[in-house]
Amino acid sequence: MSLSELITEFIAKARKEDKKLFPFMANTKEFDEEKDSVYYSGPYWDDEEIQAMFQSILKGKWLSAGEDVNRFERRFSKKFNKAHSVMLNSGSSANLVLIAALKKYFGWQDGDEIIVSCVGFPTTINPIIQNNLKPVFVDINWHDLNWDMDQVEQKITDKTRAVFSSPVLGNAYDIERIISICKDNNLELIADNCDSLRSKWKGKYLTDYAVAASCSFYPAHHITTIEGGMVSSDIQEIVDLARSFAWWGRGCYCVGKQNLLANGVCGKRFDKWIEGYDHVVDHKYLFTNIGYNLKPTNMQGAIGTVQLEKFDKVHEIRRSNKDWLASIFERINGVRSIKELPDAETSWFGVPLVCEDKKQKTALVKFLEDNKIQTRNYFAGNILMHPAYKDIDNFKLYPNANEVLDRVFFVGCSPTITAEMITYVEKIVDEFISLAKKA
Repeated sequence: MSLSELITEFIAKARKEDKKLFPFMANTKEFDEEKDSVYYSGPYWDDEEIQAMFQSILKGKWLSAGEDVNRFERRFSKKFNKAHSVMLNSGSSANLVLIAALKKYFGWQDGDEIIVSCVGFPTTINPIIQNNLKPVFVDINWHDLNWDMDQVEQKITDKTRAVFSSPVLGNAYDIERIISICKDNNLELIADNCDSLRSKWKGKYLTDYAVAASCSFYPAHHITTIEGGMVSSDIQEIVDLARSFAWWGRGCYCVGKQNLLANGVCGKRFDKWIEGYDHVVDHKYLFTNIGYNLKPTNMQGAIGTVQLEKFDKVHEIRRSNKDWLASIFERINGVRSIKELPDAETSWFGVPLVCEDKKQKTALVKFLEDNKIQTRNYFAGNILMHPAYKDIDNFKLYPNANEVLDRVFFVGCSPTITAEMITYVEKIVDEFISLAKKA
């Protein structure tokens, strides 16, 4: 019996003994509206991912990042049209080393500025600060909840070096306009693509328009490796720098089977690498940057390779679920869902819903949560309202962002949300509408 067959037999026996095993796996049981919750997202897994985990641990040559990670990096690059990629232990780490790599590659100086939306997730903003650069904030618009493009132009100074894009729940804004702004002002477009994997503008991935991009494989995202992230670019030096920052600052760039070559890819692994030291040094122990240890495990790479095979299906289900759920919630008077622009093809992370006012949002969210339907805020709302960021800028200067927590939330459209679950959501929304009419 092959190892694959042994693992399959083990999984079957384990599941038979304990039916509560693998509760995170997608769609493994019928939905019971009396007991089960509609989670906003979760891993879209089956036995293939479990098989890959066992295979990687039992047969892999290395438990930390090794052949499986290298394979995933190469296949991810090919799938999403980038020449080079490096896997990290999280999307947050991907953003951290992405900004560090770009700063060094372009020669940005401490205090140089990067424009970002003040609404979103902290890990788009934190790496700017952590790399001694300055985040410059812009407000959002109410049409698509993305950044106000007029303000992007207005905030450009002689110290602006880039704009860091993070489309709302995967939904693209006018990419052509931002490209024009960047070109006219000699700025780089960076893509925080953690919520936007597979989203397109005029048939091209959003990342095709950026000098470099990050991605996240957190369990709520399009594909998951438990935790994980990726930095991708068509410029090899940027990815090599990102890898160095993620691998302790190491100068060596050998990956996968390259590590088994006696003299590495460069052909001179053992050479006089340190200036002023007239002796041979192993290139693997040359440190050219002040870095971190942000490597993933090899098992995560194995899972990612399996997940990539399911991605097209994930994309289709997310789009279908979004349309269905949006049509249900828009039955509520005063509630609207954000729609994609004509030139966009959004791979939705969630269903963004804008309520008439704070009272309506509070009532609707409470009713959904009371009925076991998960909701989420539009992330932090205005990040400048939070204690960690309140001294960076004055939150009062961004009036639209200040209304986000009052009026905006989202529900999931993950492929883990089945037709039965959506039918249940429809039932609960209809109950909400009925109660609202009686009030």
